[in-house]
Amino acid sequence: MKKAVCKVEDVPVGRMHPVDLEGLPPVVIFNLDGKYYATSNICTHAVARLSDGFFEDGQIECPLHSGCFDVKTGEATEFPCEIPLQTFNIEVDGDNLVVEFVVS
Repeated sequence: MKKAVCKVEDVPVGRMHPVDLEGLPPVVIFNLDGKYYATSNICTHAVARLSDGFFEDGQIECPLHSGCFDVKTGEATEFPCEIPLQTFNIEVDGDNLVVEFVVS
């Protein structure tokens, strides 16, 4: 299922934007050098909102234990995080950012 989650202008270059939609997993949208990425907004190590952490150089740092993830791949890059984040396909549709959610 594809869903428009926010406007392109909501996510300037170098920034992130959390999205919480009823009935769908919380995601965070990243703008890395003008390209958009979407991952789960919940850390796989401990339940924390990644959008409360720091986004820099393509990495999101969890606010609880400083573990990091690559926003492009979801891979854990710093201990104590070991399990990758779920990533989502994202596309620009006019002024909107559209995320593809996998519904089972």
